[in-house]
Amino acid sequence: MTPGARIQASAEILDEILAGVPAEKALTGWARRSRFAGSKDRAAVRDHVFQALRCRRSYACLGGGETGRALMLGALRAGGRDPAEVFTGEGHSPAVLSDAEQAAGQAPETLGDRFDLPDWMIPHFEGALGAKWCAAAQALTGRAPVVLRVNLRKATVAVALAALAEDGVEAKPAEIADTALVVCAGARRVAASRAYREGLIELQDGSSQAAMECLAVPPGARVLDYCAGGGGKVLALAARAEAEWFAHDAAPARMRDLPDRARRAGVCVTLLEEAVKAGSFDLVLCDVPCSGSGTWRRTPDAKWRMTPERLSELTEVQAAILDRAAGLVTPGGRLAYATCSLFCEENEAQVEAFVRRQPDWRLATQRHWTVSDQGDGFFLAIFER
Repeated sequence: MTPGARIQASAEILDEILAGVPAEKALTGWARRSRFAGSKDRAAVRDHVFQALRCRRSYACLGGGETGRALMLGALRAGGRDPAEVFTGEGHSPAVLSDAEQAAGQAPETLGDRFDLPDWMIPHFEGALGAKWCAAAQALTGRAPVVLRVNLRKATVAVALAALAEDGVEAKPAEIADTALVVCAGARRVAASRAYREGLIELQDGSSQAAMECLAVPPGARVLDYCAGGGGKVLALAARAEAEWFAHDAAPARMRDLPDRARRAGVCVTLLEEAVKAGSFDLVLCDVPCSGSGTWRRTPDAKWRMTPERLSELTEVQAAILDRAAGLVTPGGRLAYATCSLFCEENEAQVEAFVRRQPDWRLATQRHWTVSDQGDGFFLAIFER
């Protein structure tokens, strides 16, 4: 595909997303319909689409409208490129710009336009982050780093780096966590690398790794990842401690890959359909459903789907999960609450409300990680009975 054809394909996919189709579904559908597109084409189109979603409001200003075509026009202008070089109408490139399109477009002026946020979210960002909210919002408009976790059961950092280099993956240690590696080049080779196949490394965000390093696990403890999803956090814990590991999720299908991942990592994780029937646990981790505001670089369409009503629903779900999980902790045990959110409503406010509801629990510690070049936004609170 030519560069112009990739822009045109991206504009068409964006129109589907703007009409309500989830981004991943729209991209998958296009790839299936476009067998002529090679791997580099698919990657380039995906990059165009995701970046346009990250910067949807500012690109709409620059492009003079909120259509796929206008967003791609705005993207070119934001990058300092002459749109006439791409909008040629030749082959599968976008049609030549009309006089109205050439005249349209202006620099973003409002806060929502400048920082690519829905207007209602700005007080939430400012309330949570104070003067740092602008930097966090701006960081969410860029690509997320590709971060790997070294599996200490099978490799040291040095061994993992050497194994990755064999397959053309260049990485370097990250300061955010002892086991974190930031990929500098060859990210698309990771999944096929020997280091990945043999369980020397896993894909895991740096902030998530750092949070798991905060959780001390006594030898022989019973540990439950109550909202396990794909199981990345329980695997991170299991890589550095000898304990009994359990995973549960309200939607068990989310854990379907966990047995294979655990085998590759060299650990045993027991999947539980009903955690309440498995006895009590010394540590229960609740990485609860949340807005995901700290991860919107990776899922930029979620930023535009979030509403005040949905945020309120999520906080109710989070509180209910905390209350249920507290009943699974053995006397003297600990309860960990985690989100990949930046918002107070999902973090500090939940902590304060839980302690009010459950007076036999106290907050031991809490930490925040902001959006950075090594990790996403993340929050962790640890309670003790």
